Amino acid sequence: MAITVQQLQKILPNAGPNAGVFAPVLNAAMGKYAVITRLRMAAFIAQIGHESGQLHYVRELGSEAYLAKYDTGTLAKALGNTSEADGDGQKYRGRGLIQVTGRDNYEACSEALFGDSRLLNTPELLEHPVYACLSAGWFWQRAGLNTLADQGDFLRITKRINGGINGLADRKVLYERALKVLP
Repeated sequence: MAITVQQLQKILPNAGPNAGVFAPVLNAAMGKYAVITRLRMAAFIAQIGHESGQLHYVRELGSEAYLAKYDTGTLAKALGNTSEADGDGQKYRGRGLIQVTGRDNYEACSEALFGDSRLLNTPELLEHPVYACLSAGWFWQRAGLNTLADQGDFLRITKRINGGINGLADRKVLYERALKVLP
């Protein structure tokens, strides 16, 4: 089952013309990663809708001070970034529709998408619609989220993507809307 531009606009009404840009590449990514049932698609679209501000952002927003948390300290280390204040927090900030974050995740995503480590040198590739969608599908599959979507466990999906429940209310609104729109 593919999602149409009109369905995507009903689920993500603030997406505007971006729905037309993303619909075909979303369909390709969802097909590749088996996000092909109503429950899987509804959960996926809701999550990427929230994470991307309804398809407006494919790069994490934040000042240098905000992104410094990825540059040094415990979180930086957990993400595979260096422990020095060398800017890798900025370089490997969240990108794509699910916001792939940190050097280790960029490297794993790059190997999965390209068979090499090109994202380490050109992380901006994840800002292009095709790779923004493919990286989201890759993350979805890697985190085992199709299984949780099949079970209707939207809370656990949110926690695996976000690490907590940030934006849960918005995510749920988008999910319920998607369930109504998708046949």
